[in-house]
Formats: sequence, structure tokens, C-alpha cells
Amino acid sequence: MHENTNTAETDVSTSTDTVGATGAEVVRFDTKVVVVLRDNLLPWQELNVTAFLMSGIATSQSGLVGESYRDADGNDYLPMLRQPVLVMTAGVEALAKARTKALGRGIPMAVYTEELFSTGHDAANREAVAAVAAEDLNLVGIALRGPKNVVDRVVKGARMHG
Repeated sequence: MHENTNTAETDVSTSTDTVGATGAEVVRFDTKVVVVLRDNLLPWQELNVTAFLMSGIATSQSGLVGESYRDADGNDYLPMLRQPVLVMTAGVEALAKARTKALGRGIPMAVYTEELFSTGHDAANREAVAAVAAEDLNLVGIALRGPKNVVDRVVKGARMHG
């Protein structure tokens, strides 16, 4: 089994412009988070895959998740990812090509395969992925986070989800 020894050290820091058009602070991120879904999924599958893939991104590095939320009445809510997430779609071949490019560039990525729709727990999910060679994975989605220009090249050919 091939093990990817490339690593992409990505900075969780941001650069900021002090004032945007609305008078509010504008935050610009050095990295980009993208989910690419296969373009023939059912709506429930799109949501399910996106949720699972984003759990991989959110837990992949400390500092990606912001502070907890609190409303004016003092109710606390869980923290969320600090930066926006783009959701895109692509055909089977473009999705496989994006996976290969991400691996080649050392971009950490989460994968979701067709087989995971029929598994019932985390261990079974890992077993289903482990049973298939990388080039033969029946991908329905990937999620990645890395430097903007690298991620843009990796997902070239995908289009915004609409």
C-alpha cells in the first residue's frame, strides 16, 4: 500500500483588512476549504456527504474552529469552522483527478466513497475505504483545505454547487 509522505503545512492564520465596504472588519484567509461532490447525488446524499467530510476538515488541525457562540439571552452554542467553505460539484473523472492532484501536492483531504452510504459506523467506514485501491475508490465527495492557489488548481474543472 502506498503511503503519502508529502505533508502540507498550512497556516491557520489570517490576514485582515481593517475596514470593508460596510464598515465592518474584513478577514481574508490564506487558505481555502472546499468540498467537491459528485454531480449525480441525491439531495440527502449531498448533505450527508458534506457533513461527514467537513467533520474531517474541522478536526484536522487545531485552530480551525472558532470560539463558542452565545446569544443575547446567555444560551451557549457549539463553535464552528472559522472560515467559509465552498461546495462544488464535479463529474466522476474530475473528482478522481482532484483526489490525485491533492495527494500529489500533499494536501490533506477527507474522502467519502459510495460504499459508505451502506455502512453503519466509523470502523465499518474505514474498512470499506481500506478494502479498495486508491485509484479504484468510488468517490462521491472529497474535502480539502490548503493554500488558496494550490486548492484552486486541485479543484480546477469543478463548478460551484447550484
